[in-house]
Amino acid sequence: MLQLQGREPESVFHPGCGKTAASTLLLMVRLGLPKGRMWDGVARLMRDAGLEVRVGAREYRPSLPLDGFEAKIQKPQNIIEMLDAGTRDLGFAGADWVAELGADVVELLDTGLDRVRLVAAAPVSLLEDGRLPRRRLVVASEYERLTGDWILRAGLDARFVRSYGATEVFPPEDADVVVDITATGATLEANGLAIVEDLGQSSTRLYASRPAMDDPAKREAVESFVVLVSSVLEARRRVMVELNVEPECLEAVVAALPAMRQPTVAQLHGQRGFAVKAAILRSELPALVVRLRQCGGSDIVVSEFRQVVP
Repeated sequence: MLQLQGREPESVFHPGCGKTAASTLLLMVRLGLPKGRMWDGVARLMRDAGLEVRVGAREYRPSLPLDGFEAKIQKPQNIIEMLDAGTRDLGFAGADWVAELGADVVELLDTGLDRVRLVAAAPVSLLEDGRLPRRRLVVASEYERLTGDWILRAGLDARFVRSYGATEVFPPEDADVVVDITATGATLEANGLAIVEDLGQSSTRLYASRPAMDDPAKREAVESFVVLVSSVLEARRRVMVELNVEPECLEAVVAALPAMRQPTVAQLHGQRGFAVKAAILRSELPALVVRLRQCGGSDIVVSEFRQVVP
């Protein structure tokens, strides 16, 4: 399976103590924001981090409520190119374009947004027992490098045709096969195409240029930005569970709670029991509520976070 990424990502988040924001006022971190299908998810992520992107008359140069940062809206593939060239310091883009362009960038964070698969697909009527026919084929895609690699691996006799969007409409008149991204496969199916091979997966990632990460001041600003964005992603994964418990049931309830570290326990007024609260994974909530009731928990309240900074 093709891994849709550039060089091996580096770990760059090393939080320290006693740092100030003063250094960010003396520099400018150039941030790339993706236009197109990624825009809504990234804009919402930024807003939830307290960094609402304000798009005015200069729609490609929005303002950010963050000192030391300036932003430009570009196509994801252009963001990767600019990071590779060093004219952007930081940017959101898909892992598919890092792989396609062979870009030398640093992956900071996988947001998990806009998860898609890169697939090869062809008209159902063309397939023979679910396979491509062994004849010369025309393959259309925006991804020349990744498609070429697949053609070689598959041992196909094929000619590549570059598409510039709407790749799924090329067959059957203008191409036999397409290599394209899909989230659910619904668009391909609606155009009479069947997936013949999965080539890899992609999602919206946060990348930095190597020159930016080699600059101590910019690196510090970038890592602070990663903390803000990561705190929102972590908050989306977790909920706060609060409940009351009788003294004789406290240890059983605490043992049942999969807290981030240890749950918070406080004695109720009149020493009539304890209030317990813990941050847990949202995915564990349904089974946990039942288990807490069985352990003697009562008055269970579940609330959501806006940001969580471990």
